[in-house]
Amino acid sequence: MPAIPEEPLLAPNPDRFCMFPIQYPQIWEMYKKAEASFWTAEEVDLSQDLRHWDSLTDGERHFITHILAFFAASDGIVLENLAARFMKEIQAAEARAFYGFQIAIENIHSEMYSLLLETYIKDSTEKNHLFRAVDTIPCVAKKAQWALRWIDATDSFAERLVAFACVEGIFFSGSFCSIFWLKKRGLMPGLTFSNELISRDEGLHCDFACLLYSLLRKKLTEERVKEIVREAVDIEREFVCDALPCALVGMNGELMSQYIEFVADRLLGALGCGKVYGVQNPFDWMELISLQGKTNFFEKRVGDYQKASVMSSLNGSCCCGNCNYKTYTEIVVGAAGSPPPMSCLNVYVGLSHNAA
Repeated sequence: MPAIPEEPLLAPNPDRFCMFPIQYPQIWEMYKKAEASFWTAEEVDLSQDLRHWDSLTDGERHFITHILAFFAASDGIVLENLAARFMKEIQAAEARAFYGFQIAIENIHSEMYSLLLETYIKDSTEKNHLFRAVDTIPCVAKKAQWALRWIDATDSFAERLVAFACVEGIFFSGSFCSIFWLKKRGLMPGLTFSNELISRDEGLHCDFACLLYSLLRKKLTEERVKEIVREAVDIEREFVCDALPCALVGMNGELMSQYIEFVADRLLGALGCGKVYGVQNPFDWMELISLQGKTNFFEKRVGDYQKASVMSSLNGSCCCGNCNYKTYTEIVVGAAGSPPPMSCLNVYVGLSHNAA
């Protein structure tokens, strides 16, 4: 596909094969954030979930399995878009690095969702039905078709970027919220912990799409952005309030609809647009998701876990917290570093510093 000359991010770039020197520090920082948050499906303990699963109502089990079926399919769609379109179009090495890492993370998400279904569902016919949700479950198919249409579309990169920001920022919002509601009730610890990790990842992916959009010279009209967002909101609202009602897990459908609108307004703000819905977050407990996890670092990784040695390099501090070498940020980005704080986590976990 021919690049759009007026967009530097998409224009042919002879330096795209080599990472340094860094040309887009903001994009590079996003990549390092993704790298610092790496995890694997093996780290999620599902040993207690079956006991919880057997205690759920039929409605709760139906809701969870269909949410997981959508998630399992949707990550494959995101992967298809990254591999078939965005990775080929984007020319900035830093953005390619992020997308490359996102592909790896989306594969882990897909593995995690498949593992959850394998764990909970023992009947092979039902399991196959759920794994083929794009073809067998109408409410999942409708969301999938909306996302798939943007992969083969001739629309501009900006339009498709906004659309997939909606996929990761809006299409997942109601489902994530429902699983966090299970966490609030003390149910399904493995499922809810994986949801913490995955929702954090998808939030970063959505933030990255918004960052790239902010760097485009030729943006969409605000009305066009709002049109795409409204479509996504209507589909997500129908999915989690009507077709697969959140009432099955004890949630209020009207409040869920308001929550989806709240998330959409927040996304619009990140895209530089005004609000459409003007509503407040109806679920105060969802704010707790953004707070720092209190779990003991050595007992269980919490959803805001980061590899300390990676992020300390971007924060202007050497991992050892006790040396005078230049930091990674100074070397790569050219930013002025400050003396590393003695409270650096790596002092206590005994990791070696990354000083150059």
